[in-house]
Amino acid sequence: MNRFALPIALAGTLAAVPVPPAFAAPWPAPRAPVIPQASGYIAIPRAAIPPVASRTYRAIYNATLAAARPDQILPALDMAGSELNALGVAGIPLARAKFVVVFHDAAMDGILRDDRYRTKYGVPNPNLAVLAGLRKAGVELYVCGQNLAMIHLDPAAISRDVAVASDALIVLMTYQNQGYALLSY
Repeated sequence: MNRFALPIALAGTLAAVPVPPAFAAPWPAPRAPVIPQASGYIAIPRAAIPPVASRTYRAIYNATLAAARPDQILPALDMAGSELNALGVAGIPLARAKFVVVFHDAAMDGILRDDRYRTKYGVPNPNLAVLAGLRKAGVELYVCGQNLAMIHLDPAAISRDVAVASDALIVLMTYQNQGYALLSY
């Protein structure tokens, strides 16, 4: 066994151990006031680094991963929505959230119009309501034009909430050069 295998094996074992009732805490339910379809947020009392109302939060979400199942939302959309929910729970105005999502690779199926998605997966596209909610909250949404061209996908096949950019990497570099944090899902 190499020197990394044992610590990794132990960490996996410890993560699977249930919390004994004596250590369980009565946490409140997560809240999702901005994007209800995304993961909610639990305010942590006396947190070391809480959300701050005077700060502007800038993030670019590099959306490349598909959801685990076609009836689930894309990981990048869940995380962007979850962070908007965090800011909403903390009472921070959405104007303080400068979020961008750029879709390419496997995540592109999640932005297909409902008729195209249903044809491909046999279920309604669960991402469309999230895309509309993100746009309403001021999030900029882009798809990689290079990926569309390479797979010969008509831009009319994607959600109207998503704009076609020249290239996902150009979008990523542009926003990172403006101080946006890169978050990849």
